Amino acid sequence: MKRTIRTALLTAGALIATLGVPATAAPVGASAPRIDLRVLIVSDGGPSTEAIAAELDTAGTPYTEIDLTRSDRPVIDAGYLADTVGGRDRAKFQAVVLPNDNPFPANSAEMAALVAYEKTYGIPQVDAYTYARPEAGLQYPVHGGYSGSVDGVRAEVTAAGRAGPFGYLDGPVPFEDNSPTVGESYAYLSTPVAGADFTPYVQAPIPGTTKRGSLVGEYRHDGRRELVVTFVYNRYQQQFRLLARGIVRWMTGGVHLGTSRNYFAVHVDDVFAADDRWNTTLNCTPGDVDCTDPNAVPDPIRMSPADVDHAVAWQRERGFTLDFAYNGAGSADHREDNNGADPLADRLLAQRNEFRWINHTYTHAFLGCEQDTTVVPWRCATDADGSTKWVSRFEVADEIAHNRVWGQLAGLPLSNDELVTGEHSGLRVLPQQPSDNPNLALALGDTGITWLASDNSREPQQRRVGPATTVPRYPMNVFYNAGRAAEQVDEYNWIYTSRAQGGSGICEDNPATTTCLPAPLDPATGYTGHIVPLERRIALGHVLANDPKPHFIHQSNLAEDRIAYPVLDGVLDAYATLFADNTPVVNPRMRDIGRELQRRAAWRAAVRDGRVTAYRVGDTVTVDGPDGVAIPATMPQGTTRAGTAFGEAYAGERSGWTTPFLTPLTLTLPASAPPSTAGADGAAPATAPAPDTRVPEGVAEPVLPGTAD
Repeated sequence: MKRTIRTALLTAGALIATLGVPATAAPVGASAPRIDLRVLIVSDGGPSTEAIAAELDTAGTPYTEIDLTRSDRPVIDAGYLADTVGGRDRAKFQAVVLPNDNPFPANSAEMAALVAYEKTYGIPQVDAYTYARPEAGLQYPVHGGYSGSVDGVRAEVTAAGRAGPFGYLDGPVPFEDNSPTVGESYAYLSTPVAGADFTPYVQAPIPGTTKRGSLVGEYRHDGRRELVVTFVYNRYQQQFRLLARGIVRWMTGGVHLGTSRNYFAVHVDDVFAADDRWNTTLNCTPGDVDCTDPNAVPDPIRMSPADVDHAVAWQRERGFTLDFAYNGAGSADHREDNNGADPLADRLLAQRNEFRWINHTYTHAFLGCEQDTTVVPWRCATDADGSTKWVSRFEVADEIAHNRVWGQLAGLPLSNDELVTGEHSGLRVLPQQPSDNPNLALALGDTGITWLASDNSREPQQRRVGPATTVPRYPMNVFYNAGRAAEQVDEYNWIYTSRAQGGSGICEDNPATTTCLPAPLDPATGYTGHIVPLERRIALGHVLANDPKPHFIHQSNLAEDRIAYPVLDGVLDAYATLFADNTPVVNPRMRDIGRELQRRAAWRAAVRDGRVTAYRVGDTVTVDGPDGVAIPATMPQGTTRAGTAFGEAYAGERSGWTTPFLTPLTLTLPASAPPSTAGADGAAPATAPAPDTRVPEGVAEPVLPGTAD
């Protein structure tokens, strides 16, 4: 059975405003065309169109991609773009994305078909990366503009951009400059051609002048609308990640399938327990199975009551909640060794409601195969017949249940369906254990676990393990065995420098996954000068990519030098400077992250398999999807359902997942909803006359440079 969602718009004016189409669009009524809620992406294989495709894919917004480099691609003509269904004209795409303003040969019939299509149905066009030229509403850069690197440049969203599609940003759009030897971003900075109806949305200073040139702007001409982007980017670069939401909002008018949030969750493992410390002399971790030196004496790291107070104060200041994955035996053993005293546990339990808590098993035991540690690296122990010895179902279940009972008696506010096993054990780990412990799924069923943490660096996709679904977690490169910055740098140098530089050579032996440092980091400055900025950038990249997966660190990183906080502060401080108050960081707990990933997978499969049909006719948007699959949708602020606000407010829009309904869902947009792509006053800014709009004699139009990937 299919479920139908209908979005009723109040008036023809509201429809035009919401979709951001020109007033010449087809009228509402019996003759109104059907416009499918799907984007057409025409790609030349470059990174910019691929970045936009990735943004749509992650959000769950349907699109069709045509690769111009393929000889077997479909021809773009009137029949490909539009047809008739049930006697009604149908536009098959709500927006068109091109690699530049015109990627076809001169006098191309395909470009003519696109132009006619855009005019007929009021379809917007995104020029993913184009040269600044009069055909795109801009003067050639040689006329007082700029062509070249914009690495490290701070661009700004204009007043029109903030009042329009980029209203979720605070203003700054910093361009990355991660390497002094690699060009990362190339741009054409220019001002509008005299008389052009061009509204800049994002600008940057033109070097050597007092003027600012457009990087992103809207060009209205000949009954068409283009979003003109004049800098190159890939899907991972911060500048694109900041602007991606606004590009989608502009091209869809803020009405589209799919949702997007900026997520950040941090799990702190081994709470109540202690973590073994890296030995800077032996270059291993005493207590670890691979540290076999006879002089290896464990030197554990464990939080103090003062560290708890610091964590509480930090959370309150930040408005952010950490998830504490706890091992009850850590406290029980400490009390046994200290005449019943455990000041750390006493303080944690007194502040129990300040944190979220996750079962991390009682003793942090390895729950996969039985480990044979007589060799380095360890291997799975085997029976006489060569079969693997597995930790038993009873032992796995006991680790889970014992820790749960300990937590309940301690009054921890638990969610009993969540579990993080020690080292993500029980799940397969290569090369020693290529399959899951077969007893793990049974024990999860015995203990009611439905959400199981996994290591994203090993298994980035969700999967089922018996009754549970995995929640991949990003490991932060802040080591579990470091409580002090100097220890972190020493181990970092050991891993990431060559043997000739005194390192382990791991980076040389594994070039696909690690990169050798050009020189060892300074123990005094390496952490704050290199590791913190790098980890901040990586984590912030996840936050900006609509990626809900949690990050994980360890309790040792909140102790002693408290080395986790500079990274976390770096992420949150950078975020606060970039985003408006209407776009807060979303800080979900583990099971909510699992559900989000699960819903996305089901929706993506439904779209991929052609089981979703979505279109607009006049004042109604209809979505047919498979029964039982929640549908993500984004609508303008003020949208209601039966008089109640639809979805959740985020980034100046309303968005969320629908739940299964037996009857159609009707959403009503407010009559006052402004065009999402309008400028601050709805008009293009005045522009100075161009000295000349011709390409100078002897200067050919350039081939657009690529980008560092």
